Amino acid sequence: MGLHLHRGGSRPAPLAALEHEIAQERASALGRLGRALESALAALADYDRTNLVHDAGRRRLVHDAGDALWCFIVQREACGLRDPRPVLREYGVPAEVYACMGAFGSR
Repeated sequence: MGLHLHRGGSRPAPLAALEHEIAQERASALGRLGRALESALAALADYDRTNLVHDAGRRRLVHDAGDALWCFIVQREACGLRDPRPVLREYGVPAEVYACMGAFGSR
């Protein structure tokens, strides 16, 4: 039982199919994590629009956004996108969210 090559002849068909499926999942995960980041940043912005006090609730939202940012950045790196600056710029990530990205020990 030999391996069949796909049209390009460079990879066995099962391997090419697996690589394609992995690439699709990476892209799907990147989309989900991007939406989660958008949601976390929106929740923080909504809080800031309606509250003048910086309390524990706001700190939690900042940390949630930092967690979402960290997950998104890690997934981007898994996709080969190593520079976080476009994310910070495009999503309008506040400096305090960026500063707590990946800081999991404080909770």
